[in-house]
Amino acid sequence: MDRPGQRLNTYSSKVFRVTFLTLAVSVAVPLLGVTVLLDCPIDPQPISLKEPPLLTGVLEPNTKLRKAERLWENQLVGPESIVNIGDVLFTGTADGKIIKIEDGEIQTIARIGHGPCGGHEDEPTCGRPLGMRVGPNNTLFVADAYYGLYEVDPATGETKTLVSSKTLIEGQKLSFVNDLTVTRDGRKIYFTDSSSKWQRRDYLFLVMEGTDDGRLLEYDTVTKEVKVLMVGLRFPNGVQLSPAEDFVLVQETTMARIRRYYVSGLMKGGADMFVENMPGLPDNIRLSSSGGYWVAMAAVRPNPGFSLLDFLSEKPWIKRMIFKLLSQETVTKFVPKYSLVVELSETGSYKRSFHDPNGVTVAYVSEAHEHNGHLYLGSFRSPYIGRLDLQHV
Repeated sequence: MDRPGQRLNTYSSKVFRVTFLTLAVSVAVPLLGVTVLLDCPIDPQPISLKEPPLLTGVLEPNTKLRKAERLWENQLVGPESIVNIGDVLFTGTADGKIIKIEDGEIQTIARIGHGPCGGHEDEPTCGRPLGMRVGPNNTLFVADAYYGLYEVDPATGETKTLVSSKTLIEGQKLSFVNDLTVTRDGRKIYFTDSSSKWQRRDYLFLVMEGTDDGRLLEYDTVTKEVKVLMVGLRFPNGVQLSPAEDFVLVQETTMARIRRYYVSGLMKGGADMFVENMPGLPDNIRLSSSGGYWVAMAAVRPNPGFSLLDFLSEKPWIKRMIFKLLSQETVTKFVPKYSLVVELSETGSYKRSFHDPNGVTVAYVSEAHEHNGHLYLGSFRSPYIGRLDLQHV
């Protein structure tokens, strides 16, 4: 037989559950209604990705990137790409500057855009130097995300426009000029335009929407002509000529793969896959001294583990909900700060990998540039350049 106290407790429990559910529904229904009515800045498409490769063998997680030292910490703002002329380093920073570092001294040599600089909204006028290369006459070739392709004299700081982003190329604007690679004679420049819709400051929208309007282009420094070589790319990012200059590798960030386009030989004009289903989203790619390639990963697809990017890839409705409620900056905080650099052989197989779980020492690696036995690590967000001694890892 139930006692009065037990009946009272049961009654109270039921009242609590009913009250809680009523409150939950009264809050959830209006919230859902408001969410449905809110505009979404992106129109995401489902993307089909294979299960990420297992992080085993040469991809086995380690802490080798933690051996890197931080150089010029808090004196630089997001040094994305790095080149050297002799022992003098050059880089472009998030505040629109092209920087020279000689004997430890930092000097601003050029600026393609103009102030103010600093905020998210300032980027289109401030400019954002991304990919950088050295030409045969020791001039700098620079890809500015907002302004286009430029040649910069490192001695005088004089800048020369090669391809303006205002120029329509086959009827399509250049909204996100990203990286470039140059032939040894300086005649041809191959460069990527990541999107005709999204700008660099909205790169997360580009990844999450799965936009396929990226292109690989060729600029002839003699004829001044620009040709479109590849279209339909999803966030084409870093580019690198092969040592023999017979093909160009193009990192397709959203798809976690590297495409190959042939620029000479019997396969000229053809394209194929160089590396598929990578363990992260590739950013820049540069030559290694072994004849292979260094690839920096903008984000990692852990396996075993949970990959948020893979989870969302075929769920456009979740992406819409997320970006109706949260800003890009907020969403970025949910992407793990796992740093990864891999070295590929000349045929695209993995030779070795350097990790920094949680990005303790080196975070947000955008490029790995090898020079004199060291790997210089650029970052689109960190306030320093990393340097890793390759003889001691």
